[in-house]
Amino acid sequence: MKRTLLLAAAGITAGLAAAAYFKSPTATEAVVTGQSAVETKQARPLVEVNLPAELSPLAQTGEKAFDAVCAACHGTGGVGNDGVGPPLVHRIYEPNHHGDMSFLMAVTQGVRAHHWTFGDMPPQEGLTQGDVRAIVAYVRELQRFNGIE
Repeated sequence: MKRTLLLAAAGITAGLAAAAYFKSPTATEAVVTGQSAVETKQARPLVEVNLPAELSPLAQTGEKAFDAVCAACHGTGGVGNDGVGPPLVHRIYEPNHHGDMSFLMAVTQGVRAHHWTFGDMPPQEGLTQGDVRAIVAYVRELQRFNGIE
């Protein structure tokens, strides 16, 4: 537990230090391309995301959980929603900057706003660690397909 907290603190510190390097993108019109992504009605997408024709079985499960819990803020296909929530298919969330554990911690504990101006993310109810692992697999596959590794 202490090691997890130390790793989390190190990740947060690195994230804050990197904030000067990564500037928040401005909202731009974007089109989601691919088979299953559609623009959400709450707000405009912030990035363009190409969806792979096929996802791994774990990522397919993650897509369903993402659409049910995360898409309202982070947009279908992880494109973000202008004025609502950031895109997850973005270089800020690449694995070397936000590791998989940071997604689990954000879901279970919430996260203070530090890269974006959308406000704090509250903890999300009703997701198991397995659900979050599947969501992370989905996001990582989208990222890789869009050149973010």
